[in-house]
Amino acid sequence: MEQGQARDALQGSAITIRPTRDSDLDAMLAIYRRHIRRGVEEGVADEGTPEPDDLRDRRKNLKSRRFPHIVATCGDKVVGYAYVVLFRKRPAYRYTVKHSIYVHHEHVGQGVGGRLMRALIDACAAAGFRQMIGYIDADNSASLGLHERFGFVRVGLLPGVAYRYGRWADSVMVQRSLGEGTTTPPPPLPLSTR
Repeated sequence: MEQGQARDALQGSAITIRPTRDSDLDAMLAIYRRHIRRGVEEGVADEGTPEPDDLRDRRKNLKSRRFPHIVATCGDKVVGYAYVVLFRKRPAYRYTVKHSIYVHHEHVGQGVGGRLMRALIDACAAAGFRQMIGYIDADNSASLGLHERFGFVRVGLLPGVAYRYGRWADSVMVQRSLGEGTTTPPPPLPLSTR
């Protein structure tokens, strides 16, 4: 399907955001693999690309920890997905998450990323997280603009951290507060965890 046809099809249908299901995994993996392959030139192996079982295990682990793991659908087609993981594994960082959003290439620029972002922000704030972090390719002006519209600020530049297509590429680190952010301390830990 051409991008214009995909845009027309998407505009004629509502985008639904919902938790992921096992039946979404193949579509999610196809979206992910295309994004990853776009960042690696031909002839470079990508041994880290997950297999369906890897994605299923990741999904199960995140859901068991009550981290958002969501898809955007148009009709019965998965057109994007998003999730968060802890920013760092040390206990001091337990209120900060790092997010990832992937949109099907035929649906980029049609509001899918924004709908996923809004749902992630709302779910993470409701879960008590206070900060959300993201890493974005410095050349991805659409993603940088989306993050700015949702209140993310640029907090760091990682120069030359990726090498692709014959040149070094930078990554931008972005951050936004959730809920009360840093204006109040977090709630006390339950007695069972002290």
